[in-house]
Amino acid sequence: MFRRILLGILAALFFSSTFILNRAMSLGGGHWVWSSSLRFGYMVIFLVLILLLTRGVEALRQVWQVFRQYWRFWVLAGSIGFGVFYALISFSAAYAAGWIVATTWQITILATPIVLLFFGRKVPVKGLILTAVIFLGILAVNVEHAGTTSMATMLTGALPVLGAAFAYPIGNQMVWEALQGNHPRLPRIKNKILENGFARVLLLTMGSIPFWLLLVLVTRPPAPSGGQLLSTAMVALFSGVIATTIFLYARSLCYHAYEIAAVDATQSMEMVFSLVGEVIFLHGALPGPLGWAGVLLTIAGLVAYIIFQNR
Repeated sequence: MFRRILLGILAALFFSSTFILNRAMSLGGGHWVWSSSLRFGYMVIFLVLILLLTRGVEALRQVWQVFRQYWRFWVLAGSIGFGVFYALISFSAAYAAGWIVATTWQITILATPIVLLFFGRKVPVKGLILTAVIFLGILAVNVEHAGTTSMATMLTGALPVLGAAFAYPIGNQMVWEALQGNHPRLPRIKNKILENGFARVLLLTMGSIPFWLLLVLVTRPPAPSGGQLLSTAMVALFSGVIATTIFLYARSLCYHAYEIAAVDATQSMEMVFSLVGEVIFLHGALPGPLGWAGVLLTIAGLVAYIIFQNR
């Protein structure tokens, strides 16, 4: 369990670049649609190059074979787990500080047990209690934030993150269930290439492309700036490729619902990394007493996951 937790925290470090860079792009006037869609276009390029250099042409052939055979599954899982999730996260960045979006995003820790129950998996009571502790910390941060901004801005910045918090674990769990092969409504996907974390992320990314094309056609955003092109490339590499691959690998090492919930709980560290990064690079404001209490409570819940894992 300790190894899985460490991998999750490492993923959270790279994931935090999303919230910092998205906020920077928003403050610079970049449209949220480009902040989200360009990331996944870059990810396809990065992941194809990585697989080509590390596994050769045969690996890409196998990825395409798996995608073509189960394209409906990958489009659905990719659109939910990558498309809906990241479009809502990028939209929220236009209305709230990065660390606040990161903190609100931790609702996904509360969403995970609900998603697991939906898929017929049960989380032990101790896991639910610790998840509730983390949620209280998130609530404290948002209560403090509510006192410094209008209700309309608060809801615009927070509600989309709530939707994203459910979309991401749903997409991830669909992949986990398909690889396990035990869900009656999902295909059983067995191929050796799926043992490679980069391949799994590439398949989900490819599945999300129709979603991004449709979003761009519907919203018709103004052309992105050069700075936004560079920033989205950095998000694609740090968060989309490195963080997502590490996180999905940590999840693939789990055999029980409690372990999955614990790995998902490591995302609470994104809030801490985002707060530090925004203060250093964007001169963001530090949280007040209630906000700090929420941060500490969230971290305490994650630590408790490790302490009580075998009790």
